[in-house]
Amino acid sequence: MQVSIIVPVFNEAQLIRSFLSNLRERTAGAEIIVVDGASTDATDQLAQELCDQVIRTSERSRAKQMNVGADAAHGDILWFVHADAEVPLESLNEIGRIMRDPEICGGFFRIRLPAAPAVYRLTDGFAHYAGLLLRMRCGDHGMFCRRTAFVETGGFPDVPLMEDVEFFRRLRRCGRVVHSNKRIRASPRRYEATGPVRLTFAYGWIATLYFFGVSLCTLRRIYRRTCCAPHEYDMLAK
Repeated sequence: MQVSIIVPVFNEAQLIRSFLSNLRERTAGAEIIVVDGASTDATDQLAQELCDQVIRTSERSRAKQMNVGADAAHGDILWFVHADAEVPLESLNEIGRIMRDPEICGGFFRIRLPAAPAVYRLTDGFAHYAGLLLRMRCGDHGMFCRRTAFVETGGFPDVPLMEDVEFFRRLRRCGRVVHSNKRIRASPRRYEATGPVRLTFAYGWIATLYFFGVSLCTLRRIYRRTCCAPHEYDMLAK
């Protein structure tokens, strides 16, 4: 069972080499594809020697980047990982164990944030149990799926926000999607930039509005105001 890991990036020069070195060490034998969304800090050049393929796109769009990476991948299992994450030990064995069941079309990992501050424990629990209740998952969870299921879903939709959640919902229509109890370590950098309490409740509020059918354009405006640092707000406002 060949696993292809697709990593969408944008201006990640500070961490891309350490991330890829750790990823390669923990996923020996997997194909690693970095898809750069027109970075201006040489992220693509820094990644070149530490992965199997670097693809540079003309614009920053995580959905398009992941779709491009999936099209270029050779594996029959596609695993989408963020560049600020740390995958768990024996993660390929875990994916293989899950995907041995032919009725399962995909899966994801639980999130682990740092031990402090205490609100991160609330975030860990909220992300998991609210996600089960609302049938939602985001890209931080390191979603993986069969290539056949990815094709059947049509890939990640080009939408204003929550392309990963939309993809997850489509994936569930293809078969069973299960979670691993192994933890993927998510970066707290957005929490640190925005404020952990504010961001935790903002994410919860946006997820609730999404569940009740509020438009993605409206959610994007709320996201820009509550979850983005000033430079990110300016970029999203263009």
